[in-house]
Amino acid sequence: MVKLSVIVPFYNVQQYAPDTLRSLRANARDDFEFILVDDCSKDETPDILARAERELPGAVVVRHERNGGLATARNTGLDTARGEYLTFLDGDDWLAPGYYPQLLAAIEDLGCDFVRTDHVQCTARARSVHRVPTGLRGVVMDPRAAILPADRSTSVDYAYAWAGIYHRRLADAGLLHFTDGLRTAEDRPWIWRLHREAKSFAAVGLLGVFYRRGVASSLTQIGDVRQLDFIRAFDQVVRETAQDRDADQLLPKAVRTYCAIISHHLGSIERFEAPVARKLKSLSAAALKRMPQQVLDEALDSMDIQRATRLRRLRRRPVSAEAAA
Repeated sequence: MVKLSVIVPFYNVQQYAPDTLRSLRANARDDFEFILVDDCSKDETPDILARAERELPGAVVVRHERNGGLATARNTGLDTARGEYLTFLDGDDWLAPGYYPQLLAAIEDLGCDFVRTDHVQCTARARSVHRVPTGLRGVVMDPRAAILPADRSTSVDYAYAWAGIYHRRLADAGLLHFTDGLRTAEDRPWIWRLHREAKSFAAVGLLGVFYRRGVASSLTQIGDVRQLDFIRAFDQVVRETAQDRDADQLLPKAVRTYCAIISHHLGSIERFEAPVARKLKSLSAAALKRMPQQVLDEALDSMDIQRATRLRRLRRRPVSAEAAA
């Protein structure tokens, strides 16, 4: 019986994959499997994974014939996984030795649907600890109660699928799959759905995931059109939250977060190619018009002057039929 399945997508990460795979070896156990998904890499990553399939205990390599993006690669891993529990890792990140046995012990002791963990962010030589934004640790809680308040960072803003472990019953209920084809912000609809529909969760102060920031090939560093998929991702969050039984309570949080992300991208618009920057403004203006307008008014009133002014100006911008669709 497989106790834990670890799903790890790889795409053109030949520089980092050896570190990732070494850290998996330092977490291997007879009842663990590592689902290594090659998302049609064009560098030496496939050769590195071929060696790992022979040398890493529990390794299972799955190859995509065409690149589908992180969300689709994770879904491939979920469809392949056999474990009672599941977790994720990105192909350019790494783990502390013995982290997964500790993580598994935490969720088994707590007996909840999923557990969220802190992580270490690594930017060049700098290290910083990032914690799950919930006060209680090691206590089973209602995931819905961790969505609010709207004006503070909460568990749904800590949108890292790899910062946690999940019981298989969530996958069986359809809560662990990602929206196919999303190229960025794929964790956002996922974490919102998890918190709306799962029954129980906990946060633990367990450090063991090292998240590599500033990777040149990462979409967070590339100002091309794929970055604009955050619009699709947050449209989904707002649409699904609007259908929730507690929509009147939860929508202010969804809309305010969406506005904050739009403002963030507009504030660093110079990193986008000129045609993408124009499209960002157009799509963002259309997104503001799609939001529940009374909820949007309240969200803008609650934001600081700089962000609110930027978004109100954008809201007045004429929108083409193509952008509004």
